[in-house]
Amino acid sequence: MEIYADNAATTKISDIAKAAMIECMESSFGNPSSLHSDGQRAAVTLASARRKMAQQLGCSEREVIFTSGGTEADNQAIFSAAALGEKAGKKHIVSSAAEHHAVLHALHRLEKQGFEVTLLPMPESGVLSPKAVETVLRDDTCLVTIMMANNEIGTIQPIAEIGNICRERGVLLHTDAVAASGYVPIDVVRQKIDMLSLSAHKFHGPKGVGMLYARKGIKILSLVEGGSQEGGKRAGTENLPGIVGMATAFEQVCANMRESAAKLTILRDRLIDGLGKIPHSVLNGDKLARLPSNANFCFEAIEGESLLLLLDQKGIRASSGSACTSGSLEPSHVLLSIGRSHEVAHGSLRLTLDHTATEQEVDYMIEATYQVVARLREMSPVWRDLQEGKRKYVI
Repeated sequence: MEIYADNAATTKISDIAKAAMIECMESSFGNPSSLHSDGQRAAVTLASARRKMAQQLGCSEREVIFTSGGTEADNQAIFSAAALGEKAGKKHIVSSAAEHHAVLHALHRLEKQGFEVTLLPMPESGVLSPKAVETVLRDDTCLVTIMMANNEIGTIQPIAEIGNICRERGVLLHTDAVAASGYVPIDVVRQKIDMLSLSAHKFHGPKGVGMLYARKGIKILSLVEGGSQEGGKRAGTENLPGIVGMATAFEQVCANMRESAAKLTILRDRLIDGLGKIPHSVLNGDKLARLPSNANFCFEAIEGESLLLLLDQKGIRASSGSACTSGSLEPSHVLLSIGRSHEVAHGSLRLTLDHTATEQEVDYMIEATYQVVARLREMSPVWRDLQEGKRKYVI
């Protein structure tokens, strides 16, 4: 059986998005900035895609900026807020220790430029308390940037409550919604979000395209100098087929979100319950406040890399954390942030489903993981020491 269970890393492009992109390349191949008829036809197509994105987010079309993906959108939001803060004499930023590296590395750069960053520690549940955010806000805080849902352990943050606090204190709120999009309803007005990042390939759109929502009135800093595309906020000829594919995919996943989430939640819980029966295993993150697609576990005395390779031999495509850090030998910073030890964090497994998943696939993943964990432990001197009482179990 072949099972793709790494949808948090990337999703397969949907048929409807692929068809829309091909149609765009054939009928709207002009440059949207050109004045001739082919250019204007492309401009109409671009405006239609922008309108679709805005409708799903509950914002105006002028508040949508197309980018190359979530990383660029994160960077643009953070550096824009920092520039505004610096002008006002505010150089304090609040975030969490479990953010994506697109956020953390941008914040590290700002620290080198004299900004002070407060990284909130994560509780073991992986869910921040709004009060924890409120407690660290200061008169010189210019930005709070908290992801809507964690890309590794799938926990969902109380963004609406955090948004209320930030709005009352006059602090900008940015949320990286890359992992949440397509799984969690988004309403930027109701949730009082000032800036929000998305990436198309996380919800069955193409790679290399994303967007930044920026509330009207927020001066956005352009990271790419050149032409006046995107209202002067992002230079360069727009990737029109990619944008069309993203808008089409996003419209589809939002339309099917409720039905898909209900189905996935049942399968996710079946997967979590099954994997949880493996001795000395632990679920990472809260069981309920999590994406309907995500199951993330640590297994004691197991190396994640070996686990992934053996599962792949059984036809299961999985991961041990963010695909953006797969080349790193360090354990997941997210798992460390919720209190997992280095030793335990190395033995992590992330399985992320999509709407095509079945009970048969879930049961196969449970059985295969049982077999692989047992096989690896049979070969592990650490496991032998644990069983003989020479070491103490952590899990």
